[in-house]
Amino acid sequence: MRFLLITLIVHAPDPVTGVQKSTSDRLREVLDNARLGEELGFDGFGVGERHERPFISSAPPVVLSHIAAITSRIRLFTAVTTLPSVSCFTSLRTTSGTVTPRATSCSGRSGATRRSPRARGSARP
Repeated sequence: MRFLLITLIVHAPDPVTGVQKSTSDRLREVLDNARLGEELGFDGFGVGERHERPFISSAPPVVLSHIAAITSRIRLFTAVTTLPSVSCFTSLRTTSGTVTPRATSCSGRSGATRRSPRARGSARP
């Protein structure tokens, strides 16, 4: 049995205090969680790709490459990849080539019925 940590990197106000961390503080928190996961013996850490609020995980390979730089054993993977994912696979291959081969990708079909405005071709807000 494997134990994995997975995040979509939600960037929302704290439900108790209502305070919202800065984007960089939230991303640092994700890096800290990955490092702690490795220290606690988790087998893998995954980052899912999402392109709408409140998520800030539109480029999982970038986040995973930072995690690869601060960890040494934990397996890294994309938990959700928006197709076409060729650029994601090439980014992960580059990440896997610069550190030990720990980066992989998971893909599948989403159950979401709503498409983001960007996916429909409209301008970003």
